[in-house]
Amino acid sequence: MENTTDLKIAILGPESTGKSELANALANHFGVTFIPEYARTFLAQKSNYNYADVTTIAKHQFKLIQNHTPRPLIADTELIVTKIWQLYKYGEVDAWIEDHIHQQNFDLYLLMDTDLEWTLDDLRENPSLDERQELFDLYKKELQKRKLNYSIISGEGNTRLSNALLAINTDCFIKCRIRRT
Repeated sequence: MENTTDLKIAILGPESTGKSELANALANHFGVTFIPEYARTFLAQKSNYNYADVTTIAKHQFKLIQNHTPRPLIADTELIVTKIWQLYKYGEVDAWIEDHIHQQNFDLYLLMDTDLEWTLDDLRENPSLDERQELFDLYKKELQKRKLNYSIISGEGNTRLSNALLAINTDCFIKCRIRRT
């Protein structure tokens, strides 16, 4: 098995699909810290938000990712998440987000499936499975359009973690290494 210590992994998908839980579990597995979702910190301090706030969140998340040096790097969200969020909520995407997505250089994106039940959270907005599936499809379409290496992660609890580790240990070694050469 190849060394996973230099990988950059991003976790994305609709809300309430276990992104933060998986980021934490992967960080524990690899013995590193993960980059948390900055939107939670930002939005916890506001009663509502607007289009410009999503761009501010994107810029801060990007900075966190760019300044993080330990590897493997595990990001509990990234710019595709903020792009889809802005597009879905406001019908347009800030040019800054579009201009910076390609600079993230993740080796593998773990796209979280909508197979988990939605859990109430003050920061969540899309409780219906139809909305969550629509968002999932937007993520998948974006990853495919950009020809990014991704795996869909499903299953509950330890199964979700096992599926993520399998994706990291198989899919990534074929596709990531080819891309780097």
